[in-house]
Amino acid sequence: MTDKRIGVVGIAGAWSTEVLADALEARTGFRAVVDLATAVTDFAAGTVRASGVDLHALDGLVVKKLDAAYSPDMFPRLDVLRYLESRGVRVFSRPACIAGMLNRLGCTATLRAHEVPMPPTEITEDLGHARAAVQRFGRAVLKPLYSTKARGMVVVSAEQPDLSAVLQRYQQDGNRCLYVQKVLPLPDRDYGVVFLGDAYLGAYARVRGEGAWSTVSAQGGHYECYSPPASVIELARRAGRPFGLDYTSVDVAEVEGEHVVFEVSAFGGFRGLRDGCGLDVAPRYADHVLRELHRD
Repeated sequence: MTDKRIGVVGIAGAWSTEVLADALEARTGFRAVVDLATAVTDFAAGTVRASGVDLHALDGLVVKKLDAAYSPDMFPRLDVLRYLESRGVRVFSRPACIAGMLNRLGCTATLRAHEVPMPPTEITEDLGHARAAVQRFGRAVLKPLYSTKARGMVVVSAEQPDLSAVLQRYQQDGNRCLYVQKVLPLPDRDYGVVFLGDAYLGAYARVRGEGAWSTVSAQGGHYECYSPPASVIELARRAGRPFGLDYTSVDVAEVEGEHVVFEVSAFGGFRGLRDGCGLDVAPRYADHVLRELHRD
């Protein structure tokens, strides 16, 4: 048992938030689930209070979720965490690391800057160019810049007669910047490769449900255990390393014998390793946090 006071930034009642708070409480005797929507920052006093907790009095905060859904509204919450960090509160993962990957374009730009293989992708605000990209790809998926678990994604084809109208509606629905990615001939599964810091923790497969285009559970997908070869672990590590996160999951898929990365998640879930491999992630993450705090 340690006397460290560590809170979990997340969503009260959400499974992954609660199990992480349980694991930290078992090691410290202290429990706090912090909803940053309730935060009040007093710069004159140098304090931040949220969910009834004086956050400046904590030794650390572990960011599990910033909000229920990805959106630009997460950035002000990161700024609150950045301020707390400047006041001596250790944040896992560091706010500056998370900020670089909150939107899909930022994540993609970093991955490609480090020459990580990805599906062919084009970004544009021009509808004519977006249509030409779809025609070159043959089949493409339109992805919102702020989303997870395939929410808001739309598959389009060069042959559909209403392609221009679909692209226009998609842009008018709040997707001014069009993220157009080629649909690759994927098998019935892709993979999540998970790291604590730079250390490989485990991997799982997401298996596509019958008739679905995506492997996410909302479309009938399920988890299975996956033992990746060393080459896949190293590819995923190379993808995740530039972001400098304490905990991350890297989405990898195999295409005709080659592997590509789709994205790196700042808020990787625990359920894939638990349901697919029987691996309880929360205690391991809690131990990592405590090791880092004692090292500081």
